[in-house]
Amino acid sequence: MVRPLVPLVLLDYKMFENLTNKLETIFSKLKKAPSLNEEQVDAGLKEIRLALLEADVALSVAKEFIEKIRPKAIGQEILRSISPGQMIVKIVYDELVNFLGEKNQELNFNVTPPACMVLVGLQGSGKTTSAVKLAKLVEKKYNKKVLLVSLDVYRPAAQEQLKILAETNEINHLPVINGQQPLDITKRALNAATLNGSDVIIFDTAGRTQVDLMMMNEIKQIKALVKPTETILVADSLTGQIAANVAKEFDNTVDVSSIILTRIDGDGRGGAALSMKHITNKPIKYIGVGEKIDDLELFHPERIANRILGMGDVVSLVEKASEGLDEEKLKKSEEQFRKGLFTLDDYLSQIRQMKKMGGMEGVMSLLPGVNKIKEQMKNASIDEKIISTNEAIILSMTKKEREEPKVINGSRKKRIAAGAGADISTINKLLKQFKMMTEMMKKMSKGKANPTSSGAIPDELLNQLKLK
Repeated sequence: MVRPLVPLVLLDYKMFENLTNKLETIFSKLKKAPSLNEEQVDAGLKEIRLALLEADVALSVAKEFIEKIRPKAIGQEILRSISPGQMIVKIVYDELVNFLGEKNQELNFNVTPPACMVLVGLQGSGKTTSAVKLAKLVEKKYNKKVLLVSLDVYRPAAQEQLKILAETNEINHLPVINGQQPLDITKRALNAATLNGSDVIIFDTAGRTQVDLMMMNEIKQIKALVKPTETILVADSLTGQIAANVAKEFDNTVDVSSIILTRIDGDGRGGAALSMKHITNKPIKYIGVGEKIDDLELFHPERIANRILGMGDVVSLVEKASEGLDEEKLKKSEEQFRKGLFTLDDYLSQIRQMKKMGGMEGVMSLLPGVNKIKEQMKNASIDEKIISTNEAIILSMTKKEREEPKVINGSRKKRIAAGAGADISTINKLLKQFKMMTEMMKKMSKGKANPTSSGAIPDELLNQLKLK
């Protein structure tokens, strides 16, 4: 068991936000109907199709999606079902998973080392940063020695950019020799990898503002030389249908094996993910969810389908929440939680987890049924800086004060305020907020509170976090 986080300590991706909201509204109407006839189902499917198009899903993909759903949705099993609305949600979920790829697929290392991976894509799609993130992930998750290589001799400072990112994150990279061309760099990389015992070489190829013949020929020559286990297309999710069309062109010309979708954290529509997988029939293996080196995650189709339909993604939430946690501390926390105990040290730990997980911006997308609470928080004008302020306040307290906040009197508050660079009113708000959270945690430990139920976050608690 991973100790449940305070309901505010959650992660958000904007991807599919708009589509999720639309689908939840459509399904809400279908679920309320005691029974459904063919006309009602058709009206619902028409709304789903429109929602997909508004989410920037390619027209051909949206059309095929509805065509696959309709025969099942108007079947007698649905129309006579006790809960026809729920049955339709299940049908849509199954088809979404099918369109997104059914299951996550790992990278292919099944060759005699070094395994070569070639990253391709348009300029500005995030290839270089994705190359470094992928290298770090391969080192950390698969325990492989990686060599990063820049083949972009056309964009000014492109090779220098990869060098800086690699050195900053302590990843091996091929030294730059000015004037050397891509094929010569590739040959030098293969020799270097053999000499230094690299398990994997990641090649960052040059991008262009548009797909052109020179670009494709260069990639073909590089592929012929290195015989890659992966040719990964890096595409920007914000470009929507354009990304899907680019994916098709690359796949037709250089035969990509998989896709990395970047800037997921900034895309509220998400149509690129649905379109690209279906159009290319190549798996999306990773998604870029932020700017940090660790912000590259495995793409899980079933989890994404859950998010699209507003069912949340508790598995990803738990994985994120438990990353880097000390097992002994975790066990101790579990025991305290079962007893309904919650100290300011625990709260400090929660704050630090929240900061690692991306803060409060757009909170809640990984939990099921939280749109009402999410809207509640949005309307409350939450101040993101309060997280760091609260951390500073707790760090200015003594051990006894953290364990027994009741001892904090006026003179202690003055000392804490001076140490944290905060005013006494902010300390009072923190203590009141902590008291409310303690009561909430006690209820949760006794099974009396559900963090995803309507009104789970009291108005008073939100008021403690409001902007001044």
